[in-house]
Amino acid sequence: MNPSLLFALLSSVPNTPSWTPTIGIIISGCSFLALLLTFKVSKPMVGMKMPLLPISVPTFIGAMCFGHILGVGVILGLSNIGAI
Repeated sequence: MNPSLLFALLSSVPNTPSWTPTIGIIISGCSFLALLLTFKVSKPMVGMKMPLLPISVPTFIGAMCFGHILGVGVILGLSNIGAI
């Protein structure tokens, strides 16, 4: 890769906020929201069942992945408008 191209890519990346408890709360809230959305899945019991939840392990892992992706988007959006 061309070093000047790499420098141009790295110089255009905006500053992201460092971790604070507020960011942790936002990620947790988005993950919880994604977990609530899994109750609308048509077949949530494909695979091993979670011990305390009426969903399967793959559904839970997928919900947590989606929640973190959603949370990162929310955090970047809020930091872009200066709310965080």
